[in-house]
Amino acid sequence: MRATLPDRRRPHRMAIALGAALLAAPVLAACGSDDDGKTIVNLYYAPEDKLEDVVANCNEAAAGRYEIVYTKLPREADGQREQMVRRLAAEDSDMDVMSLDVTWTAEFAEAGWIQEWTGDAKAEAEDGTLEGPLASATWEDKLYAAPKNTNVQLLWYRSDLVDTPPETFDELIDAANELKDSDQPYVVGMTGAQYEGLVVQYNTLTASAGGTLVSEDGKTAVVDDGAVRALEVLKNFATSGVASTSLSNAKEDDVRLAFQNEQMAFQLNWPYVYAAMQAGNPDLEFDWARYPGVDGPAKVTIGGFNLAVSKYAKHSAEAFDAALCLRNAENQRYSAINSGVPPTIESVYDAEGMDEAYPMRDTILEELKDAAVRPVTPAYQNASTIISTVLSPPQSIDPRKTADRLRKELQDALDSKGVLP
Repeated sequence: MRATLPDRRRPHRMAIALGAALLAAPVLAACGSDDDGKTIVNLYYAPEDKLEDVVANCNEAAAGRYEIVYTKLPREADGQREQMVRRLAAEDSDMDVMSLDVTWTAEFAEAGWIQEWTGDAKAEAEDGTLEGPLASATWEDKLYAAPKNTNVQLLWYRSDLVDTPPETFDELIDAANELKDSDQPYVVGMTGAQYEGLVVQYNTLTASAGGTLVSEDGKTAVVDDGAVRALEVLKNFATSGVASTSLSNAKEDDVRLAFQNEQMAFQLNWPYVYAAMQAGNPDLEFDWARYPGVDGPAKVTIGGFNLAVSKYAKHSAEAFDAALCLRNAENQRYSAINSGVPPTIESVYDAEGMDEAYPMRDTILEELKDAAVRPVTPAYQNASTIISTVLSPPQSIDPRKTADRLRKELQDALDSKGVLP
């Protein structure tokens, strides 16, 4: 039995494109403005357990120079992005610091909605921050956000059934078949529904095969031989006879519940499942390992949130200062232990209390040091929608034909042609 990890909200989200009508929509009423001479820094952040405590810590540290007011964004990513896009498109000055999903940096930077991090603020944001999360906050070699928390998927397996965890998908299929032949639980769970979860799985396999989906400048659909190899691996898994029969409809909690209820031997999922499984089935014997790849452990796609400062912020200096406080090492440690969000600062993984809250921290850190980011492009919402559509259902993938279709439709998405498939 392992120590309990605090439960957490799932980090990655279904991508959806927002049309021009959204940008023209009425601006939401602004809240949190300067009052009684106080300098107010408005923080718009996704719901996170105990983030109010972190805000209180930073307000105390500010010693009256400013006060952070936390406004919760909607729980779903679509709603978060919608609210921020509406305000920013209308040049709303009542929004100072914002939480950006790791896939939004390029879009918001290219639109001119967020400020570049420079000078001392940039140096502090970069100091000790892991390379993968930092890359997710960068666009065209400029830093536009400070990584607050991150995430990577792991391989979870039944330790009463499996002695040595597989390191590749071929080994995973072989191990599952051995269990199947001995009439043991053998099913492998993975998020294969037509949403961002499938995009994450494919991006991980593509990176692990040394492939590229989109060019470095975010303008050209590449879908090279490594991306084709990833399609072969995904198709082979989907038709192997050991993948869940619900693969094409499965999302994170579907997979977690089936594993927790002892219907699976393996699952590919985020660390939030640890606490949920312990609470749901205390007798379940399980362990974790690095996500399996193509020729060895995978380059796993990261999730998480970054802190950006609005171009229209009334108090930019205070906003940068507040953002740095919200994601400093001590507050990242607090959030990791109490809210279950993995840190972006490497030293925090060795901090007091992390061993109990994150027994899998060494595996997470190992993956973070060899991580992959999703395609960096201002058109990511469009691109994600296309990728998940073309790959669904995974059982129907024809590697070369699917790659050709993906390359064409992905290029259209990058060019903002045919936003929705």
